[in-house]
Amino acid sequence: MPILFLQGTRDKLAELHLLTSVVETLGPRATLHVVDDADHSFHVRASSGRTDAEVVLELARTMSAWFFAEGEFMSVI
Repeated sequence: MPILFLQGTRDKLAELHLLTSVVETLGPRATLHVVDDADHSFHVRASSGRTDAEVVLELARTMSAWFFAEGEFMSVI
């Protein structure tokens, strides 16, 4: 079963280095998408140059591309 992880670099509840280790252990079935400057709620600081809405759009596009690339859409219909 393919697994997609979405992670912010400032997430204090799930440390990136620990998640990276998990993803490496899971191998090719795991995909990690890292959002620079995002916290656990994917909030970014104004100094990042991006808005929270832009991050949400990035996440939606990432999930959509992953979902269709993995063929999962067809398996749930």
